[in-house]
Amino acid sequence: MIDPEQRARLAARSLYNVVHVDLPEGGADPYAAAAATLHGWQREGAVVREPDPALWALRQDYEAPGEALHRTRSGFLCRVRIEDYGPGRIRPHERTHPGPREDRLRLTRATRTNLSPIFALHSDPAGAARSSLAPHAAGEPWGDVTDDEGTRHRTWRVTDPDAIQAAQAALADAELLIADGHHRYETARVYADEVGGEGPHRYVLMCLVALEDPGLTVFPTHRLVRGLSPERQEALADAIRASFDVREVGRAELVPSPDGDGPLTLGYVDAHFQRPFALTLKDPAIADRALAGRSDPYRRLDTAVLEALVLKDALGMTDDDISHLRGLGYARDAGEALGLLERGEYDAAFFLRPTPVEQVRAVAAAGESMPPKSTYFFPKLLTGLVFNPLTDD
Repeated sequence: MIDPEQRARLAARSLYNVVHVDLPEGGADPYAAAAATLHGWQREGAVVREPDPALWALRQDYEAPGEALHRTRSGFLCRVRIEDYGPGRIRPHERTHPGPREDRLRLTRATRTNLSPIFALHSDPAGAARSSLAPHAAGEPWGDVTDDEGTRHRTWRVTDPDAIQAAQAALADAELLIADGHHRYETARVYADEVGGEGPHRYVLMCLVALEDPGLTVFPTHRLVRGLSPERQEALADAIRASFDVREVGRAELVPSPDGDGPLTLGYVDAHFQRPFALTLKDPAIADRALAGRSDPYRRLDTAVLEALVLKDALGMTDDDISHLRGLGYARDAGEALGLLERGEYDAAFFLRPTPVEQVRAVAAAGESMPPKSTYFFPKLLTGLVFNPLTDD
């Protein structure tokens, strides 16, 4: 989420900004440099090991991208025991890219610390976990910071044994759905097995948020493609005409309505003509044929249908191409996507609806993983609020 320019700004703000460790630069071994920096912070007292068991209540006050509506999302930071993926325990919801996994593993080996929390969802219709911590998150927060996007992050240190036990009991049998941080979780699994035995390395830092939380929102990630030769451009046009009803729209209508109950609708524009269109799937049976053998929730997933009909069938991309971003890119908002087209960095863009949280849950419950970047949970969790040491020393 942080590009080189933003990293440089953050690094210049403070010698103790977390990017010095989480996004290390320079030297023959940047990962060793990150570990040395973190150990130096501990010697200086800038980072202090928590002496007592604690949960960390988190509240994020934000305005959603493109909206003037104020929202608040609540959760808490804790350690969760690492397990294999499986029903009733921990589930992924997206396929991952191999590059970030290797980078995070090398950093974990060097620092022996979880630096960034994994964002996971759980069902808590009665609000038992939240209510157990609420009395301890009513006064002055332990930490209070507003990020560059205007989101206010507040944390409260909860050490009351009864509150901790109540939160543990409320979630003892809960299934956790990873919303953001698949690479970090898979890294944690690999690292735990590398070390072997029991110990702190068998746990990973997570932020747990209830599926029922009113501040939980999901936004789309739009797709961009490049390398369209005249032949591939024609194949794309043929595929669009075969599967979609095409209607020209204004640029303000490029991003489809977030109402997920209607037929699949995509926005589309190419860099050459720059005429915006709405593409509506002609018949759900088209998706059923393209995704034969997949579960019903997966066949109704916008990103899966786009991947099958357009990226794979029309443009000939493989899973490996998609994983390594060969000819494919992503944008978090329409303005960013249009800017990339206008600068000639991509040849065409597809604009998607957000994936409803319940659809994310249904696909995961069916034992399937969505295409990469099927969801964009906002706001992001900050790195640097708390760390999770993976050793006792």
